[in-house]
Amino acid sequence: MREKEQLQISEFDEINKIVMVYTNATGAKVQIYNYNYQIIKQNNENDLENNICKYCTDLSKCKKMHIGEINKTIDTGKSNIYQCKNGLMFWACPIFSRLKFSGALLGFGYSNDTDAVLEPEFMNRLSSFPKANKEKIQSLSEILLLCAKFLSSGSENYHDLLKLRDDEHKVISELVNEFNSKYPKGSGAPAYPLEKERLLITAIRQGNKEESKKLLNELLAALVCLHKDNFKHIQLRALELVVLLVRSGTNSFLNVNDEMVVDYIKSIQKSKTREELTGILHIVLEKIMDQIASFKGIPHALAMRRADIFIKENLGRKISLTEISKVAGLSAPYFSTIFKNEMGENLSKYINRLRVEKASSMLLETNYSLNEIAGACCFEDQSWFSKIFKSFTGMSPGRYRIHGNQITASVIQPRQTAAPSAAFQK
Repeated sequence: MREKEQLQISEFDEINKIVMVYTNATGAKVQIYNYNYQIIKQNNENDLENNICKYCTDLSKCKKMHIGEINKTIDTGKSNIYQCKNGLMFWACPIFSRLKFSGALLGFGYSNDTDAVLEPEFMNRLSSFPKANKEKIQSLSEILLLCAKFLSSGSENYHDLLKLRDDEHKVISELVNEFNSKYPKGSGAPAYPLEKERLLITAIRQGNKEESKKLLNELLAALVCLHKDNFKHIQLRALELVVLLVRSGTNSFLNVNDEMVVDYIKSIQKSKTREELTGILHIVLEKIMDQIASFKGIPHALAMRRADIFIKENLGRKISLTEISKVAGLSAPYFSTIFKNEMGENLSKYINRLRVEKASSMLLETNYSLNEIAGACCFEDQSWFSKIFKSFTGMSPGRYRIHGNQITASVIQPRQTAAPSAAFQK
């Protein structure tokens, strides 16, 4: 059963305000559904059932139709345009709360020609609706989807994740069909294409987004074909791919205090379908590619990218300014100056912040002692670890381990007087 999160009573007023603005601006009408597919009563003008549908001879079937069409939006995160047999046009958009379905907005107010035999009263009321125009209905559905996204609490970008998952799954399904046609059962399929992983790393580091997406889809299609009866194996390989994506990125996306990102990673282990895995991996790739692209506005982008990779790969040991500047291809004094100017914080603070991020992940995801985590993150001792950790998070490592899941994404962001570089904007 799909998990649902009931809309809070306090949210109804906000939804009604948004709906009123939408109807006043567009002329279209909207019905609000709660998490249980029940209509939330508004004014009489937007009451579709009492004003029009009660004159329909198949009202019970219509209710099932609306639920079925709303369910399609829950799986894709997109708006869904459809028409009832009597010619009424509808567009449904889902609302989410903390990554769970909590309700829907159903737009209407336009009609199409129909061959159905209509009740006179139904036909009379339907005649007040303007005729549907494909482009206009599409625009109305897109605007309503923006309203639904705005009303979705604790689920920022979740619509986009679902849409991405749906779009990429279609691409992968086509690749799977091509693979099966090329290698019929019993013909001896090739081994998992490890060389494509190497090509994926190269494409990511070159900032080639389209090629990276293409290669990731090819790897996922190969996994599905080679292990179609072993989802657990596909799931484990997906976890390996996440590690590969993160390590390939020139500026790792993973902020362990970003609850959304943590949910994506954890959801791989909880996933039950390849569609879910597809969405998670592609959203990880999107975040990495966006951050790589953000380096393009930095004058010394190549030097900063080289330094960033080196720092992240060596957080577990002491690293000196001389080592880092050598990797960046610049003199130590010059590198130190431009790093602060272009990244918005000095080098030592940046390294400490990354180590605190790594430590916070270990505190939440492992049972290692504080002393072991301090050592793994290259802090001199537990006392120094606690001091640095508290300077970034405002609490001790022990308290963070207990309350960390409630910490917001901004806790470990740098406290700066200068504007941070675009490379570190979320």
